[in-house]
Amino acid sequence: MNAIPSKLKLLVPPIGNFFTRLPLEAAFKFQDRKRFISSRRFVSPSFNDVRLILNSAQLMAVTTHGALQLATFDGDVTLYDDGQSLEPDSPIIARMIDLLLKNVKIGIVTAAGYTTEDRYYARLHGLLDAIAQSTVLTPQQRQNIVIMGGEANYMFEFSPTSPHLLAPVPRERWLTAEMATWSDTSITALLDVAEAALRDCIKTLSLPASLMRKDRAVGIIPSDPNVRIPRESLEETVLVVQKILELSVRGTERNNNIVPFCAFNGGRDVFVDIGDKSWGVAVCQEWFGRKNGHRPTSIRPEETLHVGDQFLSAGSNDFKARSVATTAWIASPTETVDLLDELADFMTKKLS
Repeated sequence: MNAIPSKLKLLVPPIGNFFTRLPLEAAFKFQDRKRFISSRRFVSPSFNDVRLILNSAQLMAVTTHGALQLATFDGDVTLYDDGQSLEPDSPIIARMIDLLLKNVKIGIVTAAGYTTEDRYYARLHGLLDAIAQSTVLTPQQRQNIVIMGGEANYMFEFSPTSPHLLAPVPRERWLTAEMATWSDTSITALLDVAEAALRDCIKTLSLPASLMRKDRAVGIIPSDPNVRIPRESLEETVLVVQKILELSVRGTERNNNIVPFCAFNGGRDVFVDIGDKSWGVAVCQEWFGRKNGHRPTSIRPEETLHVGDQFLSAGSNDFKARSVATTAWIASPTETVDLLDELADFMTKKLS
């Protein structure tokens, strides 16, 4: 017998799952003290007001009313500006070190699909060097960070003896049981369909773009790095490719042993990756759950917080993480700093 849907589910059918109760009144009062929302006479609560209130409510839920075990982060626009790197002077680094000190595990789940550790070190060297040089982190705490690249395709763990402080983890060590059913033939077939759709978009929309094919992804990038493809053209390409893939291989169905995919606008490019961030976060949950010998199962969704900037639609790659974790929606690395300060404040209050 099916459960009767909630009033919220009836009003907003695609609302998704809530893994925690959200203390919205307390969160509003918290943000009101910072943003003076109730003091405004002519400007009603904005989208950003609501977004930040929900972020605060979620942080309260996973700290004051729960126990945060895992924090996962997007890369571009979340930890550093688009196309940039996490430099040693970034204020985010000290906040992430503080999370590790509190024994919170960290997963950096990024769409960047590099296959070698040197490329990830180049993007994250400020944080990795700080972890290696820290005098307060224990050896175990240093191991409580992984990089999950290409959404859910390449894992690297911290390695203090490696030249780039990262070591690749063989895929067979971290694949979940469901991911192990994705055959190479099915993956190749999906990427072939996506490649053909992208080529059609380049021709139809006269895009100044070149095709890039990888072993677990395919996409388009500007032919000239100094030329930006219009946002509308990138969005159109995402929607066209997504629809073609859904109709041809039904790639979004998780329960049919069919290979899932993520088509997204990266700001300057469009890529189709095998899997999506829900799988990347789930891998981190299972990896750290297995690694902590006393935990027989994965870290649970209500113990996980994913922080990212792309939640606007199903074509945005952080959106999928909502199905396996609690989430916080930020708009810049500066907001990530503010969010981590909030999180630290709530965790400290709980400890006291």
